[in-house]
Amino acid sequence: MRSSSSRRGTSHRRTPHTPRRTAAVALAGVAALIAAAVQGGTAIAAPEKAPSAASKANPGSESVRLTPAQRAALIREADAAKAETAKDLGLGAKEKLVVRDVLKDRDGTVHTRYERTYDGLPVLGGDLVVESTKADATAAVVKATRAAIKPATTKTAVPAAKARQQALKAGEAGEAKDAGINRAPRKVIWAANGKPVVAYETVVGGFQHDGTPQELHVVTDATTGEKLFEWEAIETGTGNTVYSGTVDLTTTQSGSTYNLTDGARGNHKTYNLNRGTSGTGTLFSGPDDVWGNGTPSNLESAGADAHYGAALTWDYYKNVHGRSGIRGDGVGAYSRVHYGNNYVNAFWSDSCFCMTYGDGSGNANPLTSIDVAAHEMTHGLTSNTAGLNYSGESGGLNEATSDIFGSTVEFYANNSSDVGDYLIGEEININGDGTPLRYMDKPSKDGSSKDSWYSGIGSIDVHYSSGPANHFFYLLSEGSGTKTINGVTYNSATSDGLPVTGIGRDKAEKIWFRALTTKFTSTTNYAGARTGTLAATGELYGTDSAEYQAVQHAWAGINVGTRPGDGGGGGTSFENTADVAIPDRGAAVTSSVTVSGRTGNAPSNLQVAVDIVHTYVGDLKVDLVAPDGTAYTLKGYGTGGSADNLNTTYTVNASSEVANGVWKLRVQDNAAADTGYINSWKLTFP
Repeated sequence: MRSSSSRRGTSHRRTPHTPRRTAAVALAGVAALIAAAVQGGTAIAAPEKAPSAASKANPGSESVRLTPAQRAALIREADAAKAETAKDLGLGAKEKLVVRDVLKDRDGTVHTRYERTYDGLPVLGGDLVVESTKADATAAVVKATRAAIKPATTKTAVPAAKARQQALKAGEAGEAKDAGINRAPRKVIWAANGKPVVAYETVVGGFQHDGTPQELHVVTDATTGEKLFEWEAIETGTGNTVYSGTVDLTTTQSGSTYNLTDGARGNHKTYNLNRGTSGTGTLFSGPDDVWGNGTPSNLESAGADAHYGAALTWDYYKNVHGRSGIRGDGVGAYSRVHYGNNYVNAFWSDSCFCMTYGDGSGNANPLTSIDVAAHEMTHGLTSNTAGLNYSGESGGLNEATSDIFGSTVEFYANNSSDVGDYLIGEEININGDGTPLRYMDKPSKDGSSKDSWYSGIGSIDVHYSSGPANHFFYLLSEGSGTKTINGVTYNSATSDGLPVTGIGRDKAEKIWFRALTTKFTSTTNYAGARTGTLAATGELYGTDSAEYQAVQHAWAGINVGTRPGDGGGGGTSFENTADVAIPDRGAAVTSSVTVSGRTGNAPSNLQVAVDIVHTYVGDLKVDLVAPDGTAYTLKGYGTGGSADNLNTTYTVNASSEVANGVWKLRVQDNAAADTGYINSWKLTFP
């Protein structure tokens, strides 16, 4: 009979930190969601430089560490009241709520996450979070879409076979192999990026170009046959084995045999795929409680690393954030190591609720380091909370969340063989010169990631569009400028050239976790992330706190929203607050400001704060026109999706323009049915 008790075993060989073979990273290819417009919050007066943040978190706003039984009870309560909740929210008669997750604060506030159905059909992009007080009053609601779920019809005009064919074609693109239908077209309501329509969702299997399993979701308009969206559900990361010295592993004994089952952490198990690419593999087991010898050639070594990384990540989320397991239900995921042959990647899959690791180039560098294990496990957390779509800006935020918590788990581990840092994959030597895969202080140092937000960032690979969010987290934690932490020197600059003062990683990680679990939804973009983190900070530390100001400064430092105060962190501003109507699908209109009293040319970091009220910002093209008539595109037509209103600050390199003169904001509505007006706009010379 198998024992349910846990034993502590050890792996006795430290990993030598020797140069590694160069390996190429294959990144997941996904279709890009049109970048959503940044919607900045209302600025409040603040000093030019954020003061050092020393506030203590409001204890009532911190999450309660729920036991699985307590969480299940809250879910049952929410499920019993879901019809009444739908009525309170003003949902239509055909809409129903489905409870997905729940968190509770110490002051009794409950955050319940729901999916929606319409006339019995799943609504993709219809998820929402309801915050209710101890008195059962609804205090706030965060929705993935503001659009009313009222499709013109639920009848299809296109056969499912066409959706199937379209999905297969998408699944065969990009050198994918063995594409086949995993899940036949199912009828849904698509509401994630536009007016809700009846659609088909088809899932295609097979393998991506680098050998990663494929689980491609393709959404087809069921009335026109147009492909509306696609995203890859297999969420990838990359790293390398960082053997963590002699570590304790929680294992299970059955008779005279030990196995890698962690009875203290939801029965997390670690399996050996032995170069296979399907199935569960074989549970690691043996006659003693010693696992591996510290070399990649011993297959137990990678198993020990994966088991250790999963345990650290479990403990981090439980002890720091009060969450018991990925789903919060006390159930462990499982790990599979030795996937494929020379597979240089690792991934999370919802379908197996598991993390999977390849062995790297030459099968000599297993991708089972602490930060990679935490990165992949965090993909599971994100999937079971915010559910950030793995494409476009939401996909970048999804990847960044895994990098952020991959880094914080590494700090939490406090392992002398792999000290905490803001580098991702720093031990891999994947570039052959000892440099890491990604840098949080200056993401562009990897050659592909972006340091700051711009209107087209949603069109690039999610591993690179994650850069601004990684940069935000670093700035919020440590601040800008040069500093050395745990022996690593960083030098983080901001997009506007103005300083940011950090509030410390302990506070930053709590803010990001609270925003992820209570404010973000499947369609959250960078604007929504700013709004969500500010809301989380306000709850934890107050809206008049130094922490709140620091969050504003950190977002402005990556070109999302404005600085506290005058929007530029100092300098001179010129503003026009007169309303200018924007004709529906009409000629361009302009609003002017006259700049005077400046000398020489405009700066390379001219701040253009735009406030446009409009019911569909994707229709708009927005330009800044200099006094000599030169136009700088701030937002292109077709970007911004279905979001309402455009409230953001753009940074323009206008150094070739004379500063003094008449500057214009030019706006044109290029499509019918939605209307709005220029509310105000402002130029700030830092």
